[in-house]
Amino acid sequence: MRALIADDEPHLALYLRQQLAMLWPELEIVQVAVNGVEAAHGIATLQPELAFLDIQMPGLTGLEVAQGIEGPTRVVFVTAYDSHAVEAFEHAALDYILKPVKTERLARTLERIRAACAPAEDDARLARALARLLATPAQPRLRYIRAGQGELTFQIAVEDVLFFHADDKYTVVATKAGEHLIRTPLTELAAQLDPELFWQVHRSTLINLAFLDGTRRDESGRLFLRIRGHQRELPVSRAFVHLFKAM
Repeated sequence: MRALIADDEPHLALYLRQQLAMLWPELEIVQVAVNGVEAAHGIATLQPELAFLDIQMPGLTGLEVAQGIEGPTRVVFVTAYDSHAVEAFEHAALDYILKPVKTERLARTLERIRAACAPAEDDARLARALARLLATPAQPRLRYIRAGQGELTFQIAVEDVLFFHADDKYTVVATKAGEHLIRTPLTELAAQLDPELFWQVHRSTLINLAFLDGTRRDESGRLFLRIRGHQRELPVSRAFVHLFKAM
């Protein structure tokens, strides 16, 4: 997802950009506009999904910029005046944030944005998945993993694997009996595994859902998984937290 920031006070724009980078690292900031005219032009040409607009700006106010948007860009107003809130929502704003911007309040706004944009993202993800299925002939699912250890070669049933974890040049195959190393990349393994059974929860981790014992959130909100037969918890990256909302 891409966003534009518009604020005529550079230090406030920089602070908002830093906060967004911390709270939503995947969000790409495509432009920081210093006035309303520049913001309107940037939105029209770049068509970002989001625009964080200061209301009091030279040239055009944030409200005037929002009124002129013809594309899919959704707006969050940033203002020092609470009296603008009603007018902001008349322009179909996703939310408004009072200055000075507080991290906790911005985090709630981002959660609201994700919830509002989730259906479109899910539709796009489904469309890409269908396109891949139609373009690629179905391949047989992987049933066994062959892993060498010294002079021995182990044949491990995929259904007995707790999780796979990419570790430098190798991929760790974790089972209740222990861990083995193979050279097959995680992306290549994922393409051969049953996606209904094996879920990617981190860029370096695939878990077997049959061994998922539970989840835990720490004080900062990070999600961890408990795997039956394994002592340590596995972290879930933000990109995959949505998979566990129903749990």
